[in-house]
Amino acid sequence: MANLIPKIPGLKNRKSSNPQKADLGSLGEPLDRAHPFYFGFLAASGAVIAVTLLRAFASASQVFVLILISLFFAAGLNPAVNFFQRRGLNRPTSVGAVVAIVIGFVALFALVAIPPIVDQVNLLVKNAPSLIESLKNNHTINQLNQHYGIVDSIQKKVTSSIHDGQFVVTAFGGVLGVGKAVLSGAISVLTILVLTLYFLASLPSVTQVAYRFVPASRRARVAGLSDAIIDRVGIFVGGQATVSFIAAIYILIVGFIIGMPYPTALALLVFFCGLIPLIGHILGVSVVTLMCLTKSPLTALIAFVAYVLYVQVENYIVMPRIMRKSLSIPGLVTIIAALLGTSLLGLIGGLLAVPVAAAVLLIVDEVVFPKADLG
Repeated sequence: MANLIPKIPGLKNRKSSNPQKADLGSLGEPLDRAHPFYFGFLAASGAVIAVTLLRAFASASQVFVLILISLFFAAGLNPAVNFFQRRGLNRPTSVGAVVAIVIGFVALFALVAIPPIVDQVNLLVKNAPSLIESLKNNHTINQLNQHYGIVDSIQKKVTSSIHDGQFVVTAFGGVLGVGKAVLSGAISVLTILVLTLYFLASLPSVTQVAYRFVPASRRARVAGLSDAIIDRVGIFVGGQATVSFIAAIYILIVGFIIGMPYPTALALLVFFCGLIPLIGHILGVSVVTLMCLTKSPLTALIAFVAYVLYVQVENYIVMPRIMRKSLSIPGLVTIIAALLGTSLLGLIGGLLAVPVAAAVLLIVDEVVFPKADLG
């Protein structure tokens, strides 16, 4: 058989002509990890990596804010999805039903509230110079104006700003500024809506995958605590919606009593403003007072006083009772958490502060205190 294989000339020479391995030198001594240069190099490299990551996170901060808002809304709407699932619907159908209800409510608000708000804002802008002129009827303000020209300068500024309908354009920094603000807001709302829909539909599968990173011996415990935290976020959203509904009903009743313009639209606006912790009612009282100012200063004053009184009752009676009952946290912790969250992260911090405080208290009650009692 060996004779049947043809001999290829030069084959033996190629097999035996392997070049010798080049001498690349021997291994040197290992690096001295105690050397100052080694420590300084690692420290400098770590600092560069940390600064680079911080800058990357800062550049993408808007994206992270949208993701946080979407996760918050998804966790808040999850109890409603579970409600429909307990009635026999599957997860996708339940998510679709909840999203349809939310979109329908937002569309109702836009249909009922936006047209009268736009009309009243246009009327307010049109009457702004005369309203400022009426301030001179007050003797004290008139004397200050004669000495310092405060009212005259404000009136001149307002008149020049709203001349030829350029008030909104000037406020947003020109035509490009208006277009940029509208486009950015529309894209942000659409992004939050899409992300919320995806998070809400895939929340159980995402949590199950996340729990698999935990060791099996602790997986059940971590899953129980995490599910309880998600439930508390949903409870917070439900409690906040309840408080906002109470505020809207109150403003509706006050509006009919004092003859407030467009009381239904203002009640819907107060409901949406009430969903924002702390600063929501500041926006609400401002809009309600401005709307009532278009009718008469007395109506605006009554509406302002009534709204401020209700806010005090809500902050110190209604909100602590609802949040303490639903989230099992003291009222003082609720107020402090909302204040700290708003100071640190603004609106997002105000939205997340109370459920985060509830989650921290849950972990303290279930993990920290039992270990302390055993020690």
